[in-house]
Amino acid sequence: MTTILIKNATIVNENNTFLGDVLIENELIKQIASNIESDKNTQIIDAKGSYLIPGFIDDQVHFREPGLTHKATIATESRAAAAGGITTFIEQPNTVPNATTQKLLEDKFEIASKTSYVNYSFMFGGTNDNLEELLKTDPKKVAGIKLFLGSSTGNMLVDNVEVLEKIFSSTKMIISVHCEDEATIRKNTAIYTEKFGENIPIKYHPIIRSEESCYISSSKAIELAKKTGARLHIFHVSTEKETHLFRNDIPLEEKQITAEVCIHHLWFNDADYDEKGTFIKWNPAVKTEKDRQGLWKALLDDRIDVLATDHAPHTLEEKNNVYSKAPSGGPLVQHAVMAILEKVKDGVISIEKAVEKMSHNPAKLFQIEKRGFIKEGYFADIVLIDPNKPQTVSKDNILYKCGWSPFEGTTFSHTITHTFVNGNLVYENGKFNENIRGKRLTFNR
Repeated sequence: MTTILIKNATIVNENNTFLGDVLIENELIKQIASNIESDKNTQIIDAKGSYLIPGFIDDQVHFREPGLTHKATIATESRAAAAGGITTFIEQPNTVPNATTQKLLEDKFEIASKTSYVNYSFMFGGTNDNLEELLKTDPKKVAGIKLFLGSSTGNMLVDNVEVLEKIFSSTKMIISVHCEDEATIRKNTAIYTEKFGENIPIKYHPIIRSEESCYISSSKAIELAKKTGARLHIFHVSTEKETHLFRNDIPLEEKQITAEVCIHHLWFNDADYDEKGTFIKWNPAVKTEKDRQGLWKALLDDRIDVLATDHAPHTLEEKNNVYSKAPSGGPLVQHAVMAILEKVKDGVISIEKAVEKMSHNPAKLFQIEKRGFIKEGYFADIVLIDPNKPQTVSKDNILYKCGWSPFEGTTFSHTITHTFVNGNLVYENGKFNENIRGKRLTFNR
């Protein structure tokens, strides 16, 4: 039996910050109290001066396996996630082949069971013609359904209105959507291609993948959810205008329509394209400072429910291309928690609110069993953070397989020192326990 006692930590949990000890026995949190006694067989970690938070549950990542493993693998990216304080991820279906059958979905679970350093689930991908397969998805064992309503993914685009309505009417599972209007994007792309050819200046990316394209798509999805009673979750909201589509007058548990914002849309704005170029090319696009501020406002007032990364790595060779050929997406799991803690230090968000959006709310929203909180009887997915140990992101400390980060050169004030997954210390001060594997999530549905 493994017993670990974390002493003198500044514990952040459920809108409360307090000094205390946490006793971990086997996989679970056994006791939270002051001055817990220990015997000689207990491993003691003195956490004086450090924050202890529940691990970040990242509800949207692209770990590229199977089929795109030159960019990333479940092993490499879950390792980076552990170093970044992410103890659980939900991965998306646009791998190769797409996870659009139950067999292909289970193949991904099988890979993760052998290689993931942290806990995991995967989404089933809806298409224009796989409703029968989609309805076989087990709500207790699979995070949800993912639909692409914009052209991020080629053949996974769901653009048949009748099919959409059938999916929304038929499943009780969470439907997570990528919302960008395909017709608007095509029209804008044609205008700028005619003007510049393939080498469109990157600054036009948020004008091509515009506020209008996002708003049209989001508002249609919400209208359909209201009509059908579907449980809808809108991924990576990127505009101030869209934030007014969501409500904050009822508790999260009662919401039928929820929203997520990603780290990059809170950190960067369109002025950063000059310096960062295609390294901050995402879909939906990083937009204006007004949008960035509006997203923060909506996150803080609870119109937006959760934080995520949309971690989507590409190789440097792929990114160093002209606009039309450089793929959208970037790696973020190793640095997301530190980026948010920088905003805590700057007074933009409280640490309690940050923990709510990174850990508590994803657990509630997806009804994940026994995770997302520092509670007795819950899995010990917890993270220790030293707030007085700055670190600079550089090539030699980046863990992503792609080897780069949009945060390169940024100095963060905090350092993640320890990450526990199911009570096991998987990461400690730059070193990994290579024998630890995460668990498949289960859902209380």
